[in-house]
Amino acid sequence: MPLLQGELGEAARRIVARYPEGRERSAILPLLYLVQAVEGRLTREGLREIGGLLGITTAEVEAVATFYTMLRLRPTGRHVVSVCTNLACALRGARDVYEAAHRAFGMRHGQEVSDDGLVTVHEEECLGACDAAPVVQIDFVNHDRVTPERMAELAETLRRGEVPAPSRGEAPRDFRHASWLLAGLEGEPPEGLVARDPSAGSAAGSAGGRGSPPAGTGPAPRTDPAAPADPRAEEEAG
Repeated sequence: MPLLQGELGEAARRIVARYPEGRERSAILPLLYLVQAVEGRLTREGLREIGGLLGITTAEVEAVATFYTMLRLRPTGRHVVSVCTNLACALRGARDVYEAAHRAFGMRHGQEVSDDGLVTVHEEECLGACDAAPVVQIDFVNHDRVTPERMAELAETLRRGEVPAPSRGEAPRDFRHASWLLAGLEGEPPEGLVARDPSAGSAAGSAGGRGSPPAGTGPAPRTDPAAPADPRAEEEAG
């Protein structure tokens, strides 16, 4: 069933209309966030629909989707907890914070989503806030100078069904809501727009792209076992 139709189709067309004629492909990033807001991650079907709307290939859409760590092609929890382990954060104990996050959510390294579907823990290369190291993001908003003890407190807050207050600004309700806002849309996804199975974002075994890389490796390149070795081969085959 097509995703970008009805109310969602209207939202997609409003996004494309922000850009001058002939520059519609500039809408690719907010459209990716729109699809992510609805499905909880980016699926192959969503990438195809964006390509069809913009008149470009799925491979061209995928080239953008696989570049940014804020775009998720793998199963993803309701919240994404990103821990920066780059130099400044590492020198101030980020590795211990990263381990504390896994302990707090009962996750092993390489596990995409916690057993209860609540979170994805992601090791981030850099969050660009070195003066506040170690930095943790929850659904893309910053928590400064996080210690292992503070990480445990943040996890407990999420487990209670609450969203911890960030160091500045307002916190989105969850990962989908954050993606909706990043698409440049106001409020929250209207009720009923999350039409596909809400558990799809946290179902184990789904094919996709970037997840949390093994400890100490930094962000890993995306791979998609369901995709051809050359993404353009899919377009040629079609």
